[in-house]
Amino acid sequence: MNISESYRYLREALTTIYDQREAGNISDIVVEKITGLKRIDRLLMQDKDLTPPQIQLLHLYTEKLIGHEPLQYVLQEAWFYGMSLYVDRNVLIPRPETEELAEWIITEQKNAKTILDIGTGSGCIAIAIKKSLPSAEVWAIDISHSALIVAQKNAQIQKTEINFRQADILQEISESSFPKFDIIVSNPPYIPASGEKEMRKNVIQFEPHEALFVSDDSPLKFYSSIARFATTNLKANGEVYVEIHEDLADGVKNIFTTAGLSNIFIRKDMQGKNRMIKAGGK
Repeated sequence: MNISESYRYLREALTTIYDQREAGNISDIVVEKITGLKRIDRLLMQDKDLTPPQIQLLHLYTEKLIGHEPLQYVLQEAWFYGMSLYVDRNVLIPRPETEELAEWIITEQKNAKTILDIGTGSGCIAIAIKKSLPSAEVWAIDISHSALIVAQKNAQIQKTEINFRQADILQEISESSFPKFDIIVSNPPYIPASGEKEMRKNVIQFEPHEALFVSDDSPLKFYSSIARFATTNLKANGEVYVEIHEDLADGVKNIFTTAGLSNIFIRKDMQGKNRMIKAGGK
């Protein structure tokens, strides 16, 4: 099987679950990963035969992909803020709107000295901030030990020093365990459990539910805990940045207002949806 044939083989297999365009895009990425060749080089060398290990890898990736496993998990790679990050099923795949959240902080908070990322997952937000604001002291917490292993691996790959801690924001956290922060950021679970039926199979079957979903009767519980923590561990002139569900912006705003946070601003993402909130300390 040569390079051209491998692309056609994979694209044909993927059209059973994806449209032609998406199947083609995924096939391009996979064949590049297998061969190590950019698109132009693959076109110039399209008759070059794959090696037996490359063919074996192609079949393995194809089997996983047609089983609805997300491309990022199959390749164990996701791109975020210009970085190639390791991802597996212990962490969410970073989304574009989360990249927008990180960009918002990096653009506005160039003088921040201490920053906390709550529910760090793959570490994408914390690492992007640390690489962009190298003088800042960045902390990151997650309830999942497995997620922290992934985040620590990514921090090492990206040569960033981050203070990782295993902690559950829903429980009381000793304020003395942390410094006072200029910035607290979080992309917490916020999708109501009832919304699961509307999501794609590759998300439901493979991404960690505890990082995605909250119960329908308490969809804002993480924001309440973040606000509570901010009242004790956010500097007087500090700010909280969070990603939100587009339908819950007013609810999050009310929680922050009740907690005594001020100057609350709801921001739309590139799709025009209410997906981020910033609030100032008391």
